[in-house]
Amino acid sequence: MSSRALRRLKGKQRGQEPLQLQDLELDNEEEEEEEEEDDDDDEGSGVQLDAGFKGPSEKCGRKKEKMGNTQKINNLFELIQDIDNEIENNCENIAKEERNGVNSVFQDDQQKDADGETETTLEARHGNQAKQNTKSNKKKRKKNKKPVTSEIKEEESAIKTENMLKITEDKNKSLSQKERPNNQDSRPLLYVEHRNLNPDTELKRYFGARAVLGDQRSRQRQRQYYRSTWITTFKNTWPRYSKPGISMKLLETKDGVHYFTFEHNREYQQAQFKFLDAVESMDPNNIVVLLQTNPYHIDSLIQLSDVCRVQEDQEMAKDLIERALYSFECAFHPVFSLTSGVCRLDYLRPENRAFYLTLYKHMMFLERRGCPRTALEFCKLILSLDPSNDPLCMLLIIDFLSLRSREYLFLTRIYEEWEIHRNLSQLPNFAFSVALCYYLLSQQDNLSTEEITQLQAKSDSMLQTALVMFPSVLMPLLDLCSIQPDAAVSSHEFFGNKAQIGQPPALNELVSLYVGRCHFMWKNATVMVWLEKNVKDVLSRVDLGDPVVEDAEIKRKMRYQSAPRSIHRHVVLSEIKEAMAALPVEVTTQAMMGFDPLPPLNSITSYSRPERSSRSSSGERTLSLFFRSLLPNFNLQGGARQEEGLEVARAGRELNQEVNRLMMAMREMLANIQFQEPPREDNPERDEEEWD
Repeated sequence: MSSRALRRLKGKQRGQEPLQLQDLELDNEEEEEEEEEDDDDDEGSGVQLDAGFKGPSEKCGRKKEKMGNTQKINNLFELIQDIDNEIENNCENIAKEERNGVNSVFQDDQQKDADGETETTLEARHGNQAKQNTKSNKKKRKKNKKPVTSEIKEEESAIKTENMLKITEDKNKSLSQKERPNNQDSRPLLYVEHRNLNPDTELKRYFGARAVLGDQRSRQRQRQYYRSTWITTFKNTWPRYSKPGISMKLLETKDGVHYFTFEHNREYQQAQFKFLDAVESMDPNNIVVLLQTNPYHIDSLIQLSDVCRVQEDQEMAKDLIERALYSFECAFHPVFSLTSGVCRLDYLRPENRAFYLTLYKHMMFLERRGCPRTALEFCKLILSLDPSNDPLCMLLIIDFLSLRSREYLFLTRIYEEWEIHRNLSQLPNFAFSVALCYYLLSQQDNLSTEEITQLQAKSDSMLQTALVMFPSVLMPLLDLCSIQPDAAVSSHEFFGNKAQIGQPPALNELVSLYVGRCHFMWKNATVMVWLEKNVKDVLSRVDLGDPVVEDAEIKRKMRYQSAPRSIHRHVVLSEIKEAMAALPVEVTTQAMMGFDPLPPLNSITSYSRPERSSRSSSGERTLSLFFRSLLPNFNLQGGARQEEGLEVARAGRELNQEVNRLMMAMREMLANIQFQEPPREDNPERDEEEWD
């Protein structure tokens, strides 16, 4: 039996033991309150304390000798709790020894008193006076203990929270300074984390869970449960999901790398043919009609998203792209992994291109929404699908997303590891962004003076090398930053108009892309001071005839003669005005569709569209469109549209004969047209000032 039950049956109140109060240093107010409480308890209880109970006083004496005589105790209940815990431990030890059959004689006063208490409990079971006393004492004890315990709990909770905050701050500092670089180095370079693919994870860091989720928690009980996905989540506003006919197939596995491809079944192929007809009609309403019957057709969702974005309906455009991603993710192969980095998709297959484009457009929506860290994770995902070919040229934007999300260590790591076999320093975006990255690292507070000087020296050397290699970046960058350059800089021929006119077209395209995308990151005042200092150093090197300057000029003329098709595709998808203006004529004259811009010339087609009429000349195209507007079934080359049945074929032949007669009549009419001269005026000498 516990000591608490023993006290209740005996009629004692907790904390009535003689505690030798002369040794305790209390405040005056607390002494008066304790004296009043003791008087009330003695009068109300009517039970005398057992004089033989000496255990707690002896324990208090031992603790007092260890802690010192000048110890202050502001709360008597702390001492009483310690004494009660010791009594409970003694009772538990007695029960254990009795179970083990050990008969021992206790010589201590505590143990004798405990035995005496067990005897008195048997007598007290039949007494009514003890019960009344315990009830009255219990009420008084609750009244006296409630305010004290609440204050103790508040103080303890405050202390615990402060300690936890200190521990977490210390852990974060240690991770940011030491452990974080080591963890990143141990992971693969293009490692993708599932939690970073969710934009809500990043928004919760900025605004908190309540601001991000809002009333979603209250709706969770009413929602229907769908398949769990990593990239997107199903929305209640979407149509009911049914398999659109897309599946993923594992082609082969080489050296631990899995090669996959998407496949379209027969129904999806028919929907794809209808979509191509709707695109040729140049009417977005036809795409809307197709989505009503096939709500998860990928190319229709991508094309309609572009239409909504042009009409400035950004929310609808983003929602359509997320629906396309959900359709793709439901078709994933069980072996396909987003995070492993060993899964490949060939961009030459048209079925796979839609997945690339959907991920890219979703990444750009995230960046505009203010989630650069999530956009960087999607950028790494796209790059990991085909890192050797990089069909969408994600290396032209990964530096921008790294700087925006302040992932400086990742940017420096990818530059150091890929510089040897990729020559990243030959791209203007990496040449300038990595130099800016090292400068921003040197501005951190948790670095020593030696580390700061090393980072500053490295950033200065890299920026000067970038300015020598790409001098045409400076003036457009300052122009977009609304900064007037110094007269010595603007008048110098190295950074003047000569640098703009003499550069190759491919280099002009890369420079325009970087300046149009990253110019606002250079608007900081400290960054501009750092840039001005290095520009003056470069001008002094040019005036002194540094051989590095001449070598860089030779490299610019030898390289950057023509850009690959992937760079043109990236510029088209970026929609940056400065870069779009720098595209060559052979690219701008091509017909580009949002669902497949600039497809590869050596595409691998698994199925082809049924043969249709070939429209070689513009005259035939104009005539066919004119007659088709009058007669929908007209086809200039192949008669009527391919339809089954002899009756349809006979009607088509008759229709062609009628159309031929109509064309002959129109030729005769055009040949007999005579233009009449306008009537002359009777007064040719009329003053022309009358028209004024």
